[in-house]
Amino acid sequence: MSAAAAAPAWKQFPFFDVVPVKDAHDLGSTPEIFKNVPEISTVASGSAGILVADIHGSIHLLGKDFVPKHSWVAHLHGRVTHLAESKGILVSLGEEDKSRTPLLKIWDLDHFDKKTGSPILLRSTKLQVGNKPHPVSTMALSSSLSHLAIGFGDGSVQLYRHLDQSLFSGNNSLTALPKPKVVHEAPTEPVTGLGFREPRISKENGEKADAVLYLYIVTTNRVLSYIASGRGSGNTPTVVDEVGSGLGCCSMYGRTQEMAVARDEAIYMCGPEGRGACYAYEGPKSYLYCFKTYAIIVSPPFFPKPSNISATVRNYVARAPEPALVSQQDISKITVIDVENKFVAYSGPVKEGVREVMFRGDEIYVLANDGQLSYLEEKPTSVKLETLFRQSRFTLAISVARTAGVDESGIADIHRQYGDHLYSKGDDDGAMQQYVRTIGYLQPSYVIRKFLDAKRINNLTLYLQELHARSLANADHTTLLLNTYTKLKDIDRLDTFIKTESHKGDGQEPPFDLDTAIRVCRQAGYFEHASYLAKKYKRHEDYLRIQIEDAGSYKEALAYVKELGPETAEVNLARYGRAMLANLPDETTQVLIELCSGTGFATTQDVEDRPASPSPLPGDRTPSGHQRQPTIRRSYHDGESSRASSPPPTQAAYSNRRPPRRRPSPRQYFAHFVNHVDHFVRFLEELAQLRWGQRLPASGPPVIQPSTKPVQLSDTPDESEKPDQVAVWNTLLELYLTRSGQIQDASASAALRNKAIAVLQDEVAFPYDQSHALLICSTYSFTDGLIILWEKMGMYEDILRFWMERENSQPNVALANGKRASDEVLRHLAVYGPAHPHLYPLVLRFLTSSAALLSRHTMDVMGILEKIDKEKIIPPLGVVQILSRNEVASVGLVKDWLMRRIKDSRAEISADRETISAYRKDTMAKLQEVAELSDPTNPRVFHVTRCSACSGPLDLPAVHFMCKHSYHQRCLGEHETECPNCAQAHGLIKEIKRDNEAFMQQQDLFLANVQESGFEAIAEGFSKGLLRPKVEAAPLT
Repeated sequence: MSAAAAAPAWKQFPFFDVVPVKDAHDLGSTPEIFKNVPEISTVASGSAGILVADIHGSIHLLGKDFVPKHSWVAHLHGRVTHLAESKGILVSLGEEDKSRTPLLKIWDLDHFDKKTGSPILLRSTKLQVGNKPHPVSTMALSSSLSHLAIGFGDGSVQLYRHLDQSLFSGNNSLTALPKPKVVHEAPTEPVTGLGFREPRISKENGEKADAVLYLYIVTTNRVLSYIASGRGSGNTPTVVDEVGSGLGCCSMYGRTQEMAVARDEAIYMCGPEGRGACYAYEGPKSYLYCFKTYAIIVSPPFFPKPSNISATVRNYVARAPEPALVSQQDISKITVIDVENKFVAYSGPVKEGVREVMFRGDEIYVLANDGQLSYLEEKPTSVKLETLFRQSRFTLAISVARTAGVDESGIADIHRQYGDHLYSKGDDDGAMQQYVRTIGYLQPSYVIRKFLDAKRINNLTLYLQELHARSLANADHTTLLLNTYTKLKDIDRLDTFIKTESHKGDGQEPPFDLDTAIRVCRQAGYFEHASYLAKKYKRHEDYLRIQIEDAGSYKEALAYVKELGPETAEVNLARYGRAMLANLPDETTQVLIELCSGTGFATTQDVEDRPASPSPLPGDRTPSGHQRQPTIRRSYHDGESSRASSPPPTQAAYSNRRPPRRRPSPRQYFAHFVNHVDHFVRFLEELAQLRWGQRLPASGPPVIQPSTKPVQLSDTPDESEKPDQVAVWNTLLELYLTRSGQIQDASASAALRNKAIAVLQDEVAFPYDQSHALLICSTYSFTDGLIILWEKMGMYEDILRFWMERENSQPNVALANGKRASDEVLRHLAVYGPAHPHLYPLVLRFLTSSAALLSRHTMDVMGILEKIDKEKIIPPLGVVQILSRNEVASVGLVKDWLMRRIKDSRAEISADRETISAYRKDTMAKLQEVAELSDPTNPRVFHVTRCSACSGPLDLPAVHFMCKHSYHQRCLGEHETECPNCAQAHGLIKEIKRDNEAFMQQQDLFLANVQESGFEAIAEGFSKGLLRPKVEAAPLT
């Protein structure tokens, strides 16, 4: 088979348009600089622009319109042979008449001489070519200006190292260049190409990943690699490939830093270690240029014929007005190949052949031998992609887009169009592969709607799984995926999804919507999977709801509650405690006791530190073949044996101990025991004993054991526990009375009532609400309890009235102790009466309410009357009124008592009258004395002979006071105007008077006293002058 038959065909696309370039001043002709092509010696493309050199030794730097911006004579009376430019530094090689050897000159294109207009010449020296000069065949300059390589026709290569240091060292000598080193010699293999492989730069930190600078040497027969700098530099060049090229048929491919070598059969990429990629493209080649991702091939001139193997040439001949004439003119074919994407981007003829291919920025220019300049205008990426879309070449379109730097969203859109194309062709699997690559950029609903039918369910499943794997799925996607598994009964894939995907999460949340997954599994009846997820991610409420409401696994639910911390268990038992009690009453009651008392539960911190151990799925087995069971951690309150096996805590352990936790209130669980009274009693009694050390005996009076200390898990003050204690004992009291009336066993009923009495008797040891207890005892007709409560509340009158009503309602019924209710009235009166005398009239009224009572308690009535008389509780008239309200008691019954009371009253009246008469006489005497003192016409005669201060004979000068006290003037102080003997008494009277006047202004206080004390307050106010009419002072006349 021939090589032509074996070579793959390159797909050709019209991705370039040929645009003629005209002179800026003459739009009908080519640019002036290119009109005389034979005089152009070389052309170079660089960062400064396009440089054109001619055979007269001049160099022209072209501007935007191909008009020379700067022109200067670089080699006098000679010609320029080679140019290389980088970073504004131009290296030129040329010949001059005065020198037998080529001259090397280095120019600074950033600085020009203002007089001559030429750039600054930095260096100028002759090349050292030995005794027999050979022409320069090629030249290469590294992008960093550090190395310069020159190849000769005799197969030798000279390398200038540290060129940049020499140029910028400050030495102004034109010949100050490093001494070149001959790095390669091969007399029979002329050098046809040179190129530097720059050190690779890391994309992550921008530093050099490979500090080695390689020099590629291409000869007619081989490609060699030489380490110019870095590790291993200075060694002999190594042969990379045994395939060489002609002059101009090799070029550096910048994207991979490889040397591209063009042969008639193919293009070879050579790296420093060996040959790389090979692109088969047959045909003669005279030039090879590499630009971006393209390899530009120029063929030698030839005469076009209609039978040419190239379709480009055949079309050129066919479209010519005169094909015979065209066949007599030679042409060159220029081909632009995208080597990475492996297609021909442009192929076209050039009349008279190609003189040079130039580059400026991202633009490609082709100069023909006849001076015509053409611009190969590359079409936009969007146009290229549209062309590929029309031909359904989506894979190539993706590659082109990536090469052009299209962002990921644009690439995803191409995948979408590719997927749509395959979907329309019925290739569901291929379409889904493309749609999967759009995840993150394309709305999932766009894909999901296409695959909702049953026959595409597997493809839909694949897409949904990928969504979840990338954590881009929402609740609807999770629902759809799980529904797919459940409806297909695909348990294996459901297990894989739940277990595998959940392991991809961060440990806190899975990479899918957990609530949706649990809900769908529950709805489909896959309770094991739902409970697995709930337990793994600590969704305690969901797990318990599944076990209790769906699976009916109450033991597992209760064991799970035991594993939880007290805070979490508190909430979940409040929610599901009723259902657990209905199925596991004993076990649930015990768990509630441990939770509320603070025993048997690990702390919340212990639970958080414990790794999650989800329940195994149906297919999970232990090595022994049995299903794994959840492990319940023992608490630090599990018993003495567990504490004895561990060493005592150190002082550091006590210092680092977490603060005690708060125990939950038991009141939130009371409603759960509505149908479990016996368990309720057990719960409350054991809770009171473990939590507060409060314990009741089975029967008899209460037994309080101060030595039984409750578990101290909280440093909360006792006041915070008081509401719970009251609620517990209130409820226990009601349960005791309820059960005592329900059970048939008399002894058990009596024991419960004794417990109730024990609770009621000691409110300190067993806190309860008296009002609540009173209501309960009244509801259940618990007489003993009512009496105890009335006593504690000071409701003694209610106790007496209770027995009175009992006597009135059941007069002939004896009590359990054989006595009557009236006897209980008298017994309680004997207890409460001394401290509460107002009870005697009440009992007196009761005992005289019927003849039967009076006949049984006549002596008791007389005793009550004596007590009333002795304590003066009520006046005799009140007693008479009490006895006269009915006809039961006769006057003869109290005749003697009344006679004594009347006699005593008369004696008191007589004594009071005598006292009143004495007060009146004293008052009249005082009034008479006041009148005498206030009468100015009635003089006061003093008969005092001795001084009231010193008791000495009174002599002049003397001072007499109206109070009949006289003093020596010397015995009185200065400015003393009051009698010293009467001043204290007078001061006290004045103080009382001022207080009374102030009291007269405080009418609100007086009214409050009246409401409280009645007539006594009015009498006091009258005595203080509060009720005295205000007397206006008479005007002076």
